[in-house]
Amino acid sequence: MGSDITPGQTSDDLGFDLVMDTNLPAPSVLLADRGYDSDNARKTMEARHVVPVIPMRKTRKLRVAVDRRLYKLRNLVERCFNTLKNARRVATRSDKTAESCPGFIDITSIRLWLRHLST
Repeated sequence: MGSDITPGQTSDDLGFDLVMDTNLPAPSVLLADRGYDSDNARKTMEARHVVPVIPMRKTRKLRVAVDRRLYKLRNLVERCFNTLKNARRVATRSDKTAESCPGFIDITSIRLWLRHLST
């Protein structure tokens, strides 16, 4: 499975399109923050039989229920990314090419995993 790197100022809508790319395995549930709450995103998920677990934006007129128990699992992913960002090179994206950035994310992930195994 590959990954795509987007500029830091890229909106969540582009990230959603990358996650829902038809070349990837279909997720059964999508845990996301309010940035992914759009009618287009929800229609796309419905068409692909993906359960959206996304809190509503405050401006949403049609109210949508969220499985709070499932949404709490998103915290695990957020904490993982926060830990990765503690590596300065990953957080600042100081790499000159898009090819080298995933390598440093891999190295940082391996270091974290080894640290986890040693505890």
